[in-house]
Amino acid sequence: MTTYYTEDHEWITVDGDTATVGITAHAAEQLGDVVFVELPDSGKAVSQGDDMAVVESVKAASEVYAPVDGEVVSTNGDLEDAPATVNEDAAGKGWFVKLKLSNPSQLEALMDEAGYKAHIA
Repeated sequence: MTTYYTEDHEWITVDGDTATVGITAHAAEQLGDVVFVELPDSGKAVSQGDDMAVVESVKAASEVYAPVDGEVVSTNGDLEDAPATVNEDAAGKGWFVKLKLSNPSQLEALMDEAGYKAHIA
């Protein structure tokens, strides 16, 4: 599995034609304590750059953007009851959605981990 990153601090891990998307630990740290997550419905089509979820913290509300085109095949319903999971494990249990990729070539424009680390430095 390969993980890519966006300039807007989303991560996307690809396994076959399905990708898991969340926000980076850096983004979660910048937001502060996450108190609410709004997720899209399964079956929703998203386009690269579109807002697909909302994360709210004690400091601010922020959009989560689709890193690639795809269809939402599942969401992390656990975040509704435990939004702090985003702070505790942003790159693991704090994932937001799983997407069925519709244009995998879009991944080529995203950053790898080294590129993302340089971006936030």
